[in-house]
Amino acid sequence: MTSPLTGTVAIITGASSGIGHATARALAAEGATVALVARRRDRLDELVADIESLGGSALAVPADITDRDQAERAVQTVIDRHGRLDILINNAGLMLLGTVVDQDIEEWERMIAVNQNGLLFMTKAALPHLLAAAEDDLRGVADIVNISSIAGRQAWANFAAYNMTKFGVNGFTEALRQEITKKRVRVGVLEPGAVETELISHNNDIIADALAVSDAENIPEKLQPEDIAESIAFMVTRHRRSSIAELWAMPTSQA
Repeated sequence: MTSPLTGTVAIITGASSGIGHATARALAAEGATVALVARRRDRLDELVADIESLGGSALAVPADITDRDQAERAVQTVIDRHGRLDILINNAGLMLLGTVVDQDIEEWERMIAVNQNGLLFMTKAALPHLLAAAEDDLRGVADIVNISSIAGRQAWANFAAYNMTKFGVNGFTEALRQEITKKRVRVGVLEPGAVETELISHNNDIIADALAVSDAENIPEKLQPEDIAESIAFMVTRHRRSSIAELWAMPTSQA
């Protein structure tokens, strides 16, 4: 039986852990060849081996997408190897928290580089190939899914710069959707609440400890990366007439 994404090629950024890792497995299970983009080559190689052991097809593409040249080369590597691109999952993200008064500007710059610039660079490089895929007979549609956050919908003290990056992702996604949806490239944003990933660990110990006991994180049952991966797979496997422009995914126990 043919799987929904058989013959397609998908790029997933931030694929070395968490949501990206789970999404690569999920899309491979649906028949896609998955190109795994992240900086940690060892983790990408392990994931490639895992996917291939299950009968899937995967390619490790080590890259720092905050560097425009590396982002462009990552997309070109996939095109050179597989000749097409049908799906882009912009998942790479960084959450560094603190007050506007006290937080280091360098942390703001790192978040903007990953959460916004990396997404922009990958999208720009991928778009011509996605537009081409949308015109052929395989599916007659292509997909971009941008992973935002509940922090793209709601602001909190100590989240200011992170809020800014994620509100920006939401705005960019909707504007791009309006530009290209009639060309059958679907553009959607997925906004998770609390998910069990490495995201908190990127902060210093003081912030991480405070966040771990906060209402934002100290909830009975967080989402798992596989829950978000399942939602992403749902978005990109709809009939071409159906586009999920926004999906807000929350743990049941998170208010």
